[in-house]
Formats: sequence, C-alpha cells, structure tokens
Amino acid sequence: MKKTMLLGALLLSAAAGYAQESRQDASFSGSGLFAPQVNAPGGVQLNSTGSLGLLISYRYMLTPHSALELNYGFTQNQQIYKVSFNGPNGQRIHSREQEVTGAYVYSLNFKRFSPFAEVGVGTMFFTPIHDNATQALDTKENNKIGGLFGGGLAYELSPSFDLRLEYRGFLSKSPDYGIGDFKTNIY
Repeated sequence: MKKTMLLGALLLSAAAGYAQESRQDASFSGSGLFAPQVNAPGGVQLNSTGSLGLLISYRYMLTPHSALELNYGFTQNQQIYKVSFNGPNGQRIHSREQEVTGAYVYSLNFKRFSPFAEVGVGTMFFTPIHDNATQALDTKENNKIGGLFGGGLAYELSPSFDLRLEYRGFLSKSPDYGIGDFKTNIY
C-alpha cells in the first residue's frame, strides 16, 4: 500500500511539474507605425502620418529556441497622395489599418535576456474612414498580402512576464484605395 501511495504521489508531482511548463505566450503591445515615403515613376507621391496602435500576439514554443507566432495589429493614420493635378497639399485619406500575420520566431536565451528574430507572411487591411479627414470619398478597402520580418530583445521580469522591445517591418504594395490615380505599384 505504501508503494502504491508513493508511486501515486510521484505521478501527481510529475503531472504538476508538466502542467507548470508553459509553451504558450500571449502579449499585448503598444506599437508605432512609421511608413516610408513612396515616389512612383508616374509622379504619384505617398506619405503616411505616424500613428500609435495595438498589437496582440500569441506564440507557441516548438522548442526552447523556435516558436510560431500569430499577430493582430490595429492602428489609424492618414495617407497623403500627391499627384501633379491635386495641388501641393495632396489628398488625404483617413485610414484604419489592420494586420493579420503569422511568423516563425527564433530566439536565444542569455539568463534574463532573449534576443529574437522573426519572419513570416500576412495581410494588411487598409479601410478608408469616411469622415472630415478623408478628402476622396470614392475610396474602397484594400487588402495587401506581404512579408513580415523583424527582431528584438525580451527581458525577463519574472517567470511569467517579459518586457519586449521589437522592430517589425511589413513589406507589401502601397494601397491605392481603388483610385487609379493613386496607384504606385511600388512595395
């Protein structure tokens, strides 16, 4: 009977230890969006205003160094299109931008520091908001498929919490909102 109780206690402690191992990670982050200026050969120039947003991520660890990550991001900004005929200030489009991406993440562990790099694919949804900040009212939503790349550093505050500093880039064609004059065909 004592052997059975001892074996039961060992199995219970092994199960509790396994249950405490976390292969999953969820994070909520503030983000800043800063897009480069796009100059198309046809004379179209696209500028985006910087903006703050929200990024939600879920990571599943495959090994201690490899993980798969799913992301959802949200922000609002203004796209400013300057075409030779629309004046020096251009036309503004107030836009809601959403991101849905998946990535492979490779990380290293150095005590409390964990540098990481990621690469993946996803979609950006550019949805015009028809309000006073939008000057072109015949705009339509654009969905752009592209590539995600980035890297960063995680600092372990406790076994359950990290502080991450990360750079993420998304490479896709610039949006045109269904207006032929706004096409740049540039990534």
